[in-house]
Amino acid sequence: MIDPAVYCGDREADLAMTEMFGGFGPSFYEAYDQIYPRSPDYAQKREIYNLYHYLNHFNLFGSGYLGGCERGLEQIAAIR
Repeated sequence: MIDPAVYCGDREADLAMTEMFGGFGPSFYEAYDQIYPRSPDYAQKREIYNLYHYLNHFNLFGSGYLGGCERGLEQIAAIR
């Protein structure tokens, strides 16, 4: 099997996407952090990484994702 959407980049991009649709339970993230802690700026990077997916979902599925796009843009704009 070949993944048509292969990605080579920051490991936290995949982790961020797990939080878009409810995520996993706290024990998953606690165990993850014990093995390979998230970076101190993970919360900011999460918003940037997930904006791509919100925009893609907006493009594919319509206005139901507009709010996620707007929230992402607002949160990214607030990063200092």
